[in-house]
Amino acid sequence: MTRRALTFLACLTLYATASVAATPVLKLWRLDCGAILESDLNLFSDTYAYVGQSKELTVSCYLIKHGDRYMLWDTGLATEALGKPLQGPGATGESLSKSIPDQLKTLGIETKQIGIIGISHYHYDHTGQAATFPRARLLMGKGDIAALRTPGSERAKPLAHWLSGEGKLEEINGDKDVFGDQSVVMIDLPGHTPGHHGLLVKLSKQYVLLSGDVAHFEQNYATNGVPVFNTDRAQSLASLDRFKGLAKNLRAAVVIQHEQADIKKLPAFPAYAE
Repeated sequence: MTRRALTFLACLTLYATASVAATPVLKLWRLDCGAILESDLNLFSDTYAYVGQSKELTVSCYLIKHGDRYMLWDTGLATEALGKPLQGPGATGESLSKSIPDQLKTLGIETKQIGIIGISHYHYDHTGQAATFPRARLLMGKGDIAALRTPGSERAKPLAHWLSGEGKLEEINGDKDVFGDQSVVMIDLPGHTPGHHGLLVKLSKQYVLLSGDVAHFEQNYATNGVPVFNTDRAQSLASLDRFKGLAKNLRAAVVIQHEQADIKKLPAFPAYAE
C-alpha cells in the first residue's frame, strides 16, 4: 500500500474516531408530573365520539441528558396540586404526587443544572413548574409565544420570567435541532395550539417520539380525533399525519404523553432509556 493510501486511511480513522467522540451519550427519563381526571371526555372530539365518557389522563415530563447537559421537556402541573385527591372532598380534578425538583434529587441533579426547557405548548399542564428553573433557556413555538403576549393572558403567568425578558427565550419557528446533532429535535406540529411541538429523541438503538398534545390518548390518536379546543382543525389533522409518518418511517416508539398505557414504553423512574 502506498504512503498516500496509508495517510488517507489514517485520516479516515481519525475522522471516524472524532465523529464517535463527538456524539454524546443520550439518556431519557420519564418524570411523573401529575394526573388529571377528565369528567367530560367529549371535549377531546369535535365529532362527539366520547359522549358521557370520562378518563384519567397522566401528565408526563421528560428529562434528557446530552453529554453533560440537561434538558426538560414540559414541566407538568403546578405544585399547588401536590397531594390533592383526584376525587372526593377537596378534589380539583388534578393531582401531583411529587415535584420535578424532588424527582431530580433522586438522580442527584440540582435545578440549576437544567440548562434547557422545551415546552410543547402553552396549556397549564405543560407549563406548571417552569418557573422552578429560571436559569434555563426556554424553547417554545413562536405562535404560542405570540398568544401568551396577549394582554391579560392567564396562561402567561408560569412563563412570566421569560416573557418579561429576564430569562433566555428562543421562539421556535418550524423544527428545532436542540443540540445541533439531530439527536433531539422539536417537531413543528401546529393545530392544537398555534406553536405546538412534539419531540423526536434519537437513542442509541431507537427513536422515541414524544407527542406533546398532538393526541391525548390512544383511541384519540388512532382515529385522528380533534379536540373542540384546538386552534386549527386542518393544521391538527396535518400534524397528526406528519407525526404518524415520522413514526412509521423511523420505526419510532410513540409515547402519547397523556396516555396511561404509554408510561410502560419507557423504563420506570429512576431508570432511563438510552
